[in-house]
Amino acid sequence: MRIVLDTNVFISGVFFRGPPHAVLQAWREGRVQLVVSPEILLEYREVADELAGRYPGVDVTPLTELVIVRAELVLAPPLPETVCDDPDDDKFLACAVSAGVACVVSGDRHLLKASGYRGIEVLRPRAFVERCLES
Repeated sequence: MRIVLDTNVFISGVFFRGPPHAVLQAWREGRVQLVVSPEILLEYREVADELAGRYPGVDVTPLTELVIVRAELVLAPPLPETVCDDPDDDKFLACAVSAGVACVVSGDRHLLKASGYRGIEVLRPRAFVERCLES
């Protein structure tokens, strides 16, 4: 199964146990394929760098490098119209549309509200784990 992960799920999966970690673990094990765009990769790196600056012992560089190597990279032009209340979140839907991915995993209320756009389902990490990884 191919999925798009929003930045908060990605970063939470790196730092904490629970559903976001289970999603990343499934990706590392090859049970799901992570799909990213250059814009998403840039946001992953920016947030990771910000965290590393605040918490000197934290280094997420190996995981962001793994994303570069193992994730499916797609070019995702901007959506023709703003979909999310926070337009910065549209990049996740644009990536899903461009790649033909049916699922975005996110806890972001703006993305959750946009679930159903062009047939793309936005699932919270726990719902994704329960529906797609534990079945």
